[in-house]
Amino acid sequence: MTFTRRQLLQTTGASALLASLGQHAFAQASLETATIVTGFAAGGTSDTTCRRIAQKLSPDYAKSAVVENRTGAGGQIAVSYVKGRPADGATILQTPTSILTIYPHIYKKLPYDPMVDLTPVSIACIFDFGFAVGPSVPASVKTVPEFLAWAKANPAGANFGSPAAGSTPHFIGALLGKKGGVELKHAAYRGTQPAMLDLLGGNISAVSGPIGDITQHLASGKVRILGVSGAKRSRFAPDVPTFGEQGIQDMAHSEWFAFFLPAKASPELVARLNASMKTALAHKDVIEGLGNFGLEAMSSTPGELTDLLKKDTAKWAPIVKEVGFTAEG
Repeated sequence: MTFTRRQLLQTTGASALLASLGQHAFAQASLETATIVTGFAAGGTSDTTCRRIAQKLSPDYAKSAVVENRTGAGGQIAVSYVKGRPADGATILQTPTSILTIYPHIYKKLPYDPMVDLTPVSIACIFDFGFAVGPSVPASVKTVPEFLAWAKANPAGANFGSPAAGSTPHFIGALLGKKGGVELKHAAYRGTQPAMLDLLGGNISAVSGPIGDITQHLASGKVRILGVSGAKRSRFAPDVPTFGEQGIQDMAHSEWFAFFLPAKASPELVARLNASMKTALAHKDVIEGLGNFGLEAMSSTPGELTDLLKKDTAKWAPIVKEVGFTAEG
C-alpha cells in the first residue's frame, strides 16, 4: 500500500473502527495516568512530539499524561521497556519507524520483534532530514557535493554525527559518502541535539538529522543546511535544495514518528487511543507546535501503520546491504 501525506492527513479509519466496535468502547473508565515513552533525549523532535500530544490527550483516555525519556541503544531501550509493560494502555511508545524497520536488518539479536511485540496505534507526523555543517567547515562549502569534495581533501574532517547508529540519518550520511566516493566517519549520539552541540562546538564537521532539530540552531549563524532528504523541498527550509536537485540520485527519504501499545492490547483499547491521538493531532496548537520543529502532524489507522511498517521494512533491506553496516545486538 502506498501512502501520501494527503491520504494520511485525511484518514477517517479511526472513526470507522470505533463505529464497528460500538459505543461500549467509550464505556471503559479512563486511565488515571498514561505514560508516553520515547527513546530520545529531552529537547529533540521525538520528545517534543510526545509532550505536545501529552498536553492534548483526551481525558476520555487518561486523566493525565506524562512523558518518560528512556534513552540509549539508539531507541532500543525504550522499545524493550514498553514491550515488557502490561497491555493495559497505561504505557505508550512513541518512536521513529526506523527503529522498527531498519534495526531488524542490522542487529543479529534484537531484543524485540516489531511485528510481534507491539500493537500499532497511529502515525504521529512525517518529516524530512537535513544535512548540515558547522564552523569547522569553510564558509565556501555551500552544497553537499562541495562538502564531499572538501571531506575527500581533508580526511580529518570527513565525519558526521547522527541521532543513533542504524538510524535513517546515519544511513543518509553513509550513502552520501558512498555516492561522493569518500568514507565519512560516523559518530552516534543519543538524539540529534547532543550531536548539534558538538557541531556548534566544532567537534564534528556535519550532522545528519531531522530538519527541525537543525533549523532551530540556524539563528546562531554557525550552522548551514546544505541539503534536505525529501522528494521535494521542505516547507521548513524552502531555500535549501534537495539532494536530488544537487545531482545526488535515489536519496529521497522521509520518516514517521508513530505510537504503539504493547502486544495483545485489546481492539477496544487501541480504538480509544487511536481516536484520542487523531483528535490531538488535528488540534491547531499541536499542528503549529510540531511545525515549529519541522514536523508535519498527521494520523492514521492502526492498519495503515501496520502496512507502512511492512513496506518500509522491505524498502530498507537492499539499502542496508549496500551500505554494509551491521551492529552487535
